[in-house]
Amino acid sequence: MTDASGQLDEEPTDEVRQAVRRVDEATDAGTEPQEATQEGSKQEVPPDVREYARFSKIDGATYDRANEFLRERTYVTAREWAIARLCADFRTETGVEMTKIGENLPELVPFMTDTYSPQAVNQARAAFEEKVQKAGATFLYGAMCDFFTAEELDDLMYEVTEVAKFLLEVEGVELTVEEELAAEDRISETMREVRERSAGLRHDEVTCPECGHTHTVDDA
Repeated sequence: MTDASGQLDEEPTDEVRQAVRRVDEATDAGTEPQEATQEGSKQEVPPDVREYARFSKIDGATYDRANEFLRERTYVTAREWAIARLCADFRTETGVEMTKIGENLPELVPFMTDTYSPQAVNQARAAFEEKVQKAGATFLYGAMCDFFTAEELDDLMYEVTEVAKFLLEVEGVELTVEEELAAEDRISETMREVRERSAGLRHDEVTCPECGHTHTVDDA
């Protein structure tokens, strides 16, 4: 019922509410309210994408700084770094979910503002792999060619390990001091062994200047 002003003098019944809804739907046939569209878009984002927080410590405003940091200390760009991380995290038994990564790239990585095609995701991943391979070959040769002393190699390993740990921390990986020290010790030990074994490859017989041990090609 309505009063003289034309307003309802009591709460509308369910039948009235349904009638009003039907009229509104008929008036707006073929369209959806903006809020509903936005809500629908949110619901279309896969749950694992919504829950992904690997790059929560970095946002769009810091993309240039991240890119500059990587260019000064690595061969890869921020785009290649982020996509390589996503390809590792969204790998399944049948392969990498290229389409999911590309379509949800801005949701997954705050400093990425555009979606990517599966082909673009694959190209970025391939570029990352190629640069890692070339950098690895360069580093390993430097360690094996006797250019660095053992102490210099330790210093070099410390510097590159610090960069790698920083990138892991940005991705959300938290390392304790004990874990960091243990990792550094294992890496140093491995690189010392690489340097010693490589001496046997360069010469039939050579004496290590650090420990005095004589290495031969036939050393196990």
